[in-house]
Amino acid sequence: MNIRIEDLKGPKGREFIHQLRDRFSTGDRSCRDAVTEILQRVRAVGDAAVIEYARKFDAPEMVISDLRVTEDEFAEAAELIDDDFMETLHFAADRIRRFHEREMEDSWITTREDGTVTGRLVRPVDSAGLYVPGGQGGSTPLVSSVLMNGIPALIAGVGRRVMVTPPNREGRISPVLLLAAQEVGITEVYKAGSAWAIAALAFGTRTIPRVDVIVGPGNRFVAEAKQQVMGRVRIDMLAGPSEVLIVADEGANPAFIAADMLAQAEHDPQALALLITTSRPVAEQTVVELSTQLENLSRKDIAGTALAERGVILLVDNLEEAVALSNEIAIEHLELQVKDPWQWLPKIRHAGAIFLGPYTPEAAGDYVAGPNHVLPTMGTARIASALGVETFLKKSSIISYSRQALLADAEHIQRLASLEGLTAHGNSVTIRLSDA
Repeated sequence: MNIRIEDLKGPKGREFIHQLRDRFSTGDRSCRDAVTEILQRVRAVGDAAVIEYARKFDAPEMVISDLRVTEDEFAEAAELIDDDFMETLHFAADRIRRFHEREMEDSWITTREDGTVTGRLVRPVDSAGLYVPGGQGGSTPLVSSVLMNGIPALIAGVGRRVMVTPPNREGRISPVLLLAAQEVGITEVYKAGSAWAIAALAFGTRTIPRVDVIVGPGNRFVAEAKQQVMGRVRIDMLAGPSEVLIVADEGANPAFIAADMLAQAEHDPQALALLITTSRPVAEQTVVELSTQLENLSRKDIAGTALAERGVILLVDNLEEAVALSNEIAIEHLELQVKDPWQWLPKIRHAGAIFLGPYTPEAAGDYVAGPNHVLPTMGTARIASALGVETFLKKSSIISYSRQALLADAEHIQRLASLEGLTAHGNSVTIRLSDA
């Protein structure tokens, strides 16, 4: 297995940490101009442009009337799905729903003795769009993306929730995606992918009304489109390649470590799979396990490339050093495969999600543990959080003054307004207090 083992104290180890600290990127901008053109065309022409791109890249025979999934297509999907899948779908959705229900925020109000009332009004956005990638032409449907993005929007109370996903060449959507959409209360599904789907959600067409929030993963064209429409609509986050950092001591199981590094590496040739350990024997045995397990993977070429080009095993003197490094790196997925991981949890400041102990694979978090798997990457865990119910909420301040309260605060308001040279601000207070 072609993966580096570096000592943190060595020049290559220090250089690698320096690169990790500054790994934020706005992505592959080579598609910027192409995406800009797609966005402008969909904004100007609407459905006709969406269909033009769909015919060119996805389903050659599509027409505008095919864009929205029909009730008959939902019914047909239900006939094709077996009971085992539905059991797993309900199980995962219930776990994710229960976790995210705890995230719901309440409006609140506070009062003062002089009659001032202040507070915060929490309300959902009116509409949200969920983008679901095609998954290798529909052969690997990303059911978990539907659940992780759709359930928080449902709990937030978003009135209109829609899903867009590219069709296969026959103009069909995977039945499991349609059943997953229904599971999270989405019955409005459109057959559109890539940047033209994001454009339709951001600007609206005759068939696909615009939304307020766009969430969901995608390829570089989707990521670039989301970045270009950000501000006009809210997006979940600017996401980079998937990441995992495993902190391990001498008692860690190299087979477990290797399995979890490969689970991230198989996502993308640019995925980042790292191990920081206090034990050289664990590091060396992990390399052996990586080589052995890699041969059994369906995506071994992808995983092998990711490990060879971006994977690193770092040797450190102690766990204090390892945890300090994890905070500097601010990884998407952080695993603590150490003795008594709960002892170290209070010292973790920056990570998208934290997995404690040898029997907590990151894959559990991807599917059924409950917390959201849409997490900050590229070091943005220093400033950002997982997607959640709050992604679909907005807050309005509430302020109410009585005349007595305004009189009590007037001098301070007028003084600050005067300092800032805003005489109309000051006058808006004076005029209210000069009336009879």
